[in-house]
Amino acid sequence: MTICPLLQRNYNTMQPKRFLKILATIHLALCVGLVLCAVFAFYQNGDFTARMNQQDIFIYIVPIVAAAGYFLSQLVFKKRIESISRKENLSIKLRKHQITSLIKYALLEGPGFLALTAYFWSGNALYLIIAIALIVYLFVQRPTAEKIKKELPLTLEEQKQFDNLK
Repeated sequence: MTICPLLQRNYNTMQPKRFLKILATIHLALCVGLVLCAVFAFYQNGDFTARMNQQDIFIYIVPIVAAAGYFLSQLVFKKRIESISRKENLSIKLRKHQITSLIKYALLEGPGFLALTAYFWSGNALYLIIAIALIVYLFVQRPTAEKIKKELPLTLEEQKQFDNLK
């Protein structure tokens, strides 16, 4: 028994066009949020120094967390996509892809916010550069029909549904 049968029915019949629109909107919102946070941090701080302060704990934490977020996002995404069976119906594949994509985005967004917070507090340019690199990489992860077709194990019929989106 589901909590809301109407939501369950709509969720089970998700079509590629609707799925792509929802995922692209979420992705754009995450990117815009990071960009706005970066602009805010830059204009509030205004400092842009390139000196390394050995007493600053973020000098060690931010690069490690950023690298871990990058590599974990790739690893988790790959492992979860590989676990999707070709035999599952398209709605289940799309739901699993959506969840996996959101995990990937979160693993990139978290370190981005950490880097922006560290920049806001210290004014160290290294943190802003790391945040910008993560924002650019997150933006490049924008979901498209072509990427999804390559990532998911789709049948020929399911691939045709994605081809009709163009």
